[in-house]
Amino acid sequence: MATTTTTMFSPPSAILSSTTTTTTPPSPFKSLFPFKQPLTNLTAAATIAAILTTAPLPSLAQESPSYQVYYGTAASAANYGGYGGNSNKKDSAEYVYDVPVGWKERLVSKVEKGTNGTDSEFYNPKKKAEKEYLTFLAGFRQLAPKDVILNNLALSDVDLQDLIANADSLSSEEVKDDKGQLYYVYEIDGVGTHSLISVTCAKNKLYAHFVNAPTPEWNRDKDMLRHVHESFKTVGSF
Repeated sequence: MATTTTTMFSPPSAILSSTTTTTTPPSPFKSLFPFKQPLTNLTAAATIAAILTTAPLPSLAQESPSYQVYYGTAASAANYGGYGGNSNKKDSAEYVYDVPVGWKERLVSKVEKGTNGTDSEFYNPKKKAEKEYLTFLAGFRQLAPKDVILNNLALSDVDLQDLIANADSLSSEEVKDDKGQLYYVYEIDGVGTHSLISVTCAKNKLYAHFVNAPTPEWNRDKDMLRHVHESFKTVGSF
């Protein structure tokens, strides 16, 4: 008896439909490391380090400047008895202002005190033209008009005369402290120099506090210089 063998063939479509295609997602590091050849561990570590070291770092905030309080006595030339230091001046002080730490005191002579009334001065040793100083005049019971006061101050200060004469801008205002004491505040932007001036009357004297700086130093230190300017007070008004 003959045996019949039946051979079954799957249709081509069935074979093709059973084939599964797997797609590998692109590596997120390809954009960072566009190398054709695989990286060794050492090369990859070096590349990552290079990227991290070239990334910009956040800027650090500048440290706030420090100050020390100066106590001024506004002594007359006849009673001017010494130089330097102010540890024994606090009890007899007539005015105060802040001095940036690191600034140096310039010793004022009796002759200078007697001619233009300069009582104290401090300066930045890195740039001596950046400075603050105070002058006083006796015999003033109250403030005259603002323009008269400024012109009178310039009579004994040649640098102030030149600054006013060549000023790009000059502003003035009246300011009262929390105790009602009146101050005249001037700001002069001159050729290469900026100046802040505060003037007031107390104890039958006129006090004028000056803060001067060349334009580059003013642009760099304006916040500190404004602080110094605003720190000036006569004793009894702070």
